[in-house]
Amino acid sequence: MEKKTSSPSKTAGRPIICKAAVCRGPGEPLVIEEIEVAPPKAWEVRIKILCTSLCHSDVTFWKLDAGPAAVFPRIFGHEAVGIVESVGEHVEEVKEGDTVLPTFQLNCGECRHCKWKKSNICSKYGNASIDVMARDGTTRFRDAKGDPINHFIFVSSFSEYTVVDVLQVIKISQEMPVEKACLLSCGVTTGVGSAWKVADVEEGASVVVFGLGAVGLAVAEGARLRGASKIIGVDINPAKFEIGKKFGITDFINPTTCGENRVSQVIKELTDGGADYCFDCVGSVTLMEEAFEGSREGSRTVMVGIDMTFNPMKLGGVNLLKGRSVMGSMFGGMQIKGDVPLLVQKYLNKELNLDGFITHEVSFQDINKAFDYLLRGESIRCIIWMDK
Repeated sequence: MEKKTSSPSKTAGRPIICKAAVCRGPGEPLVIEEIEVAPPKAWEVRIKILCTSLCHSDVTFWKLDAGPAAVFPRIFGHEAVGIVESVGEHVEEVKEGDTVLPTFQLNCGECRHCKWKKSNICSKYGNASIDVMARDGTTRFRDAKGDPINHFIFVSSFSEYTVVDVLQVIKISQEMPVEKACLLSCGVTTGVGSAWKVADVEEGASVVVFGLGAVGLAVAEGARLRGASKIIGVDINPAKFEIGKKFGITDFINPTTCGENRVSQVIKELTDGGADYCFDCVGSVTLMEEAFEGSREGSRTVMVGIDMTFNPMKLGGVNLLKGRSVMGSMFGGMQIKGDVPLLVQKYLNKELNLDGFITHEVSFQDINKAFDYLLRGESIRCIIWMDK
């Protein structure tokens, strides 16, 4: 086995020994360990990670202490940019040395859903286990003792090297700053896509966003780019209003200062009877119901966050009959091969605001600081540099 090297020709086809931030148990600090990363099999790509970032989904699964999704040891991370180190058989669209963006979303391009413009959920691989490689159900990681380490949603970017399926990889322009491109692996694409492709916000619309984290701010950015006239942010952190203004937030509601009024009532007062589009970016059935109540007839309410309690949602049948609709959003409805490159170009054209999302940067050795920043509500996105 070879030690890590910057020369792909010396490592292609061989296991690589490198460092990874491994989580051994729920809620435990990540530990930098030496691991082995297997060479890519057919249809796979091995990537040298340049930088990665911490998404709230990482933290959600990191905290899980029960259920089938609570799998450890595991390498988290799914927002990243890297350089192709080597490729397996049948990989033609990327090659060694290409700068690429891995995503958790798989699109085979051949199944019924991938060919349908109204869906981005692959029916061929969409139900694969998130703890292993999608095609063969095995891991590419082993620890120093030779024991397997689980993947996380097909990416596992908290490692100096990782292996992903070519279906998840997008080659990006060399002009794109890697730390900005990193944001498009999940959060920003999910938010902007929710406004563009799922809700299809139009010019002059009124929009409400529950939860002004990275995804919520990205929804606001998407609505801003579509020309929404009123974008209302809802968050219990008052500091989010000033932050949100950079992404188009025009009004702000702090639920803790509404007195006896429900948030939906305040929304109706601000929007002349109800918003055109409401987005729950927190992942709460209660907030989703409140968002629905704050919408008007003919509106769309979009669930962007995941409620890990899986509680049922109660909606009034009459309201649905009057034209209100409820929609779900996975990865913002975006197709990774066709839509994500458009966002890259939007940034290069100085149309899409990505700079405002990055609030902190840390070295790989200090990766646990990224968790601290997010848990304290101090960061939107923290970039983790592998070699700094």
